[in-house]
Amino acid sequence: MLTGAVVVTLAYLLGSLSSAIIVCRLMGLPDPRTEGSNNPGATNVLRIGGKKAAALTLAGDSLKGVIPMVACHLLDVPVLVFALAGLAVFLGHLYPVFFGFQGGKGVATALGVQFGLYWPIGATVGLVWLLMAKVVKISSLSALVAMAVAPLAVWYFWPAAELVVMQLVTSAILFWRHRSNIRNLLSGTESRIKSRPEV
Repeated sequence: MLTGAVVVTLAYLLGSLSSAIIVCRLMGLPDPRTEGSNNPGATNVLRIGGKKAAALTLAGDSLKGVIPMVACHLLDVPVLVFALAGLAVFLGHLYPVFFGFQGGKGVATALGVQFGLYWPIGATVGLVWLLMAKVVKISSLSALVAMAVAPLAVWYFWPAAELVVMQLVTSAILFWRHRSNIRNLLSGTESRIKSRPEV
């Protein structure tokens, strides 16, 4: 129980390390919370800082999700700890204790959790993400469709109730975080993308 509590706590703290804000500070760029879409994620960093900064942000946000899951595998913890750690790192990204609880929308970190949990889950969700981005060229819609598929992918590849519930909660929160994008989609005013989905 103690090991599980430590893993979950550290997962939240790791999630609270905002890659977008850290990268922008190190590269002398504006705070992504006050520029562009005001979202501290890779897509907004791409707008304000270019491809290199965005790539570093995307890598950092994704690794945050992978690392706790790898730790859970190595420590051979119960499935419930996998689920709680995955949710904790995701919530840390959304509500980072180190950055005034102003975080990103969580797609890259959620995808990292899925890859770290079991790579076919991440590969399935990532493929849906990329295909949607290529076809519709709307970042938020690509993310939303991918994360709507995610609970089914978890259920198919690792049908543990704890993990399915974790992904259902993650996807529901992610949809709520994208509520302004959903309103724009419904009104036909959502911006289109050239190459990268919303993270």
